[in-house]
Amino acid sequence: MNVMSIPVLTAVAWPYANGPRHIGHVSGFGVPSDVFARYQRMSGNDVLMISGTDEHGTPLLVQADKEGMNVHDLADRYNRVIVDDLAGLGLSYDLFTRTTTRNHYAVVQEMFRNVAKNGYLVTKKTVGAISPSSGRTLPDRYIEGTCPICDYDGARGDQCDNCGNQLDPADLINPVSKVNGETPKFVETEHWFLDLPALADALGDWLRGRKDWRPNVLKFSLNLLDDIRPRAMSRDIDWGIPIPVEGWQDRKDKRLYVWFDAVIGYLSASIEWAYRIGEPDAWRKWWNNPEALSYYFMGKDNITFHSQIWPAELLGYNGEGAKGGEESMLGELQLPTEVVSSEYLTMSGSKFSSSRGVVIYVKDFLKEFGPDALRYFIAAAGPENQDTDFTWDEYVRRTNQELANEWGNLVNRTVSMAHKNFGKIPTPGTLTDADMELRKRAEEAFDVVGKNLHRARFKAGISEAMRYVADANRYIAAQAPWQIAKTVKAGGPDAAEAEERLGTVLHTALQAVQDANTMMTPFMPHASQQIFETLGGDGIWAAQPEIHEVVDDMPVNPVGVGVPEAGRSYPVIMGDYEVEQAKWERQDITPGTPLSKPKPVFQKLDPELGETGPEWAPINND
Repeated sequence: MNVMSIPVLTAVAWPYANGPRHIGHVSGFGVPSDVFARYQRMSGNDVLMISGTDEHGTPLLVQADKEGMNVHDLADRYNRVIVDDLAGLGLSYDLFTRTTTRNHYAVVQEMFRNVAKNGYLVTKKTVGAISPSSGRTLPDRYIEGTCPICDYDGARGDQCDNCGNQLDPADLINPVSKVNGETPKFVETEHWFLDLPALADALGDWLRGRKDWRPNVLKFSLNLLDDIRPRAMSRDIDWGIPIPVEGWQDRKDKRLYVWFDAVIGYLSASIEWAYRIGEPDAWRKWWNNPEALSYYFMGKDNITFHSQIWPAELLGYNGEGAKGGEESMLGELQLPTEVVSSEYLTMSGSKFSSSRGVVIYVKDFLKEFGPDALRYFIAAAGPENQDTDFTWDEYVRRTNQELANEWGNLVNRTVSMAHKNFGKIPTPGTLTDADMELRKRAEEAFDVVGKNLHRARFKAGISEAMRYVADANRYIAAQAPWQIAKTVKAGGPDAAEAEERLGTVLHTALQAVQDANTMMTPFMPHASQQIFETLGGDGIWAAQPEIHEVVDDMPVNPVGVGVPEAGRSYPVIMGDYEVEQAKWERQDITPGTPLSKPKPVFQKLDPELGETGPEWAPINND
């Protein structure tokens, strides 16, 4: 455990409130961030895990049109759906909020005003894309075409995922709208631009100082410096945060770009969290403190906004670019420690997409299978460093062989034997070399798993934890406590010695279950709580998030422009994680603790599921 508690910000990508989440979404931002945050809490660090639903921009307007409803109502509806999904997965947010709050409007406008005051936001004429049929502005990401640099067919209007270059929609060859397939109409318009060239040196110095980033993320981010240009931070749209500048603030047709708005949510959510716990300045521990660490979790399509746009905005706010400047009321804001990006989780080779019908919704998955097998799959087989294909066959195999046969069986047979022969955790006698070796192996595994989780290497972490489970299973097979139990039951001169040995073996095995359970806790907190109780534990081992209904009544300063009226209620995810007993260390089990007959931790799945899929997400073999 750490001697000193370090403030660790876990900043999690903001899902659009334009539909329910599918497992492709949560494999990128949800589960990895929670595994990391839970490990950091167990290590004694002071974690602030924040996020919320992203509720502005064209994606919500498009969906509202499809569903024939008001965009405010659509945001309210899917905000609740997403809150339920993420809480059901056990994602331990200190605050999961939304971007349509009074506080968020005020913080975004404060950021805009000071970045503009420091000279890093400037106006200029540009070309914007319009839908010919609706007259509505098309955001960069809603336009696709051929990349003019590498000829990749499928580049977006903001960047090419193939070569990594920043693009404008007008750059694309044969651009089409993703909304309806139209060829966009390009018209002249005026917008506010983030002057990235004036921030390029400071941004480059910061990026080149990143040493521990995932190679795919760092390489992509450094490549962005080669073609750095001003980036539009406003849009021709009527749904979003007003631009707080004279001559712009009352315009109904201009709003801040949703990506300027969304990334600032990490800061505004931290400020709202501090307000909701009754300590208004508590957020500063993570944002104004050079000793604090901050980790941002997302899918790879969002790297540019977190390794270029957001750091540039922070540098501009702090006055650290070529034009100088001064910080404002929020103080000097710290840049990300690491951008932790995952690749895509695909399904039969296709990127998850609800619009194309290639989708497995989190709600359906949780209802049938619960959260922990999915969390395990994402950690063990997910898209940490490369695109990974989700198949029902692989999900069934890992659940049955790894969770049920290996980990679940270790728990079940160890506790069953101890319950049957002693009814409690037995007192160990003299330890043999084999007993000592398994304990030593636990210490090594704690070190390896912990180092990997500290560096957000989840696949390596869970693999090492499972190797320790395999070692514990081999120990039990070699010691054969069932054979020793027969000697005890037979009585005779060897019975007393055999009983002591049986108690020692089962105590050692139960300690191994306890140690493995601690290592598994960040990955599978629900199962870990059950195993803790199976070992006779009482109270909260792994704390779970809670949904609270709150009122948007936060006083805001400065007030800003077009701030929503006070009084609207909405759900948030919060949690009391200080009550949990799980610590990242070996905790000795207590002899004499009563044991009950265990219930299976993981249910085996019908192998046929791997061939057919469930009714709500069947496998299409066409």
